[in-house]
Amino acid sequence: MTEHIQYSPEKDALILLDQRYLPTREEWFVCKTVNDICEALVVMVVRGAPAIGVTAAYGCYLAAREVAGTPEWKPALSAKLEQIASARPTAVNLRWAVRLMQAEWAKHPEFSLDELSVYWLVKAKQVHVEDIATCEAIGRAGADLINDGDTVMTHCNAGALATAGYGTALAPIRAAVEQGKKIQVIANETRPFLQGARLTAYELHKDGIPVKVACDNACALLMQRGLVQKVIVGADRIAANGDAANKIGTFGVALLAKEFGIPFYVAAPVSTIDPETADGSLIPIEDRTPREVTHVGATQITPDGVGVFNFAFDVTPSRLIHGIITERGVLTAPYTEAIAKLFK
Repeated sequence: MTEHIQYSPEKDALILLDQRYLPTREEWFVCKTVNDICEALVVMVVRGAPAIGVTAAYGCYLAAREVAGTPEWKPALSAKLEQIASARPTAVNLRWAVRLMQAEWAKHPEFSLDELSVYWLVKAKQVHVEDIATCEAIGRAGADLINDGDTVMTHCNAGALATAGYGTALAPIRAAVEQGKKIQVIANETRPFLQGARLTAYELHKDGIPVKVACDNACALLMQRGLVQKVIVGADRIAANGDAANKIGTFGVALLAKEFGIPFYVAAPVSTIDPETADGSLIPIEDRTPREVTHVGATQITPDGVGVFNFAFDVTPSRLIHGIITERGVLTAPYTEAIAKLFK
């Protein structure tokens, strides 16, 4: 699955499969401006750290197109880049992509705005293609961790839809299936936005990989009964010590896996590792709109006037992580040293 993020030269726009409406219908969201890009990120038309990074890269190109005709285009463009970088706080790939484009601009200060636009579009397409290759490499690195006959539990959606294609947490599963192994997947529903039930189940079923959806509070029972052999999740940011932020509920799954002796892996590209964040306590946690908790679709499920918690992420301490699967291999503890070597 690679068609969910498309650049249209005819429309000079980024076309995104609107993940809010999956799995019951497929609609497309057209981004022509920075405001469109930011809306897509905030309301989760597109989500998943690598997919956010790819979207942000194209967003920088659209920002350059948008400031055309502005006399002082350089400060105007810089402001739009910061608008993109600030759209969501937790996924490090967002700011990573913007910084990458800023660095390319700094290398060519002589570029006119038109030249920069053309250059950035080429770079965004490169980021897009490289993300797919990175995910395939994550799959190759992690496939041998999965045995024939395993049932793998995952939380949220870290599949093709969360990337440019192929996925992060689902990449080792796909690669293991391609090796001929018989693998089954348990997709935790992932309340309140239901990414597991709606998105992971959608793409695995579409690709013919056996999948069952479990309500989040069934994890302990499923593990206790021996129905789970591995857990693989994605990440939105990994700190320098290996602490990993992922969709809310991941920490609880990791604690349960530890209790039942089940290996718990995090799969993510190196771009998701943030060496500037020392540990998980420093990762900003997004607090989203209460409506995601108070309503299921259009149906209200909580009484008027009752407050809710809707933190979008939690942080799994590195001590609970059996390995971090990257495109450059599987990192193991001590993670501070393993991660430092990646950035030397």
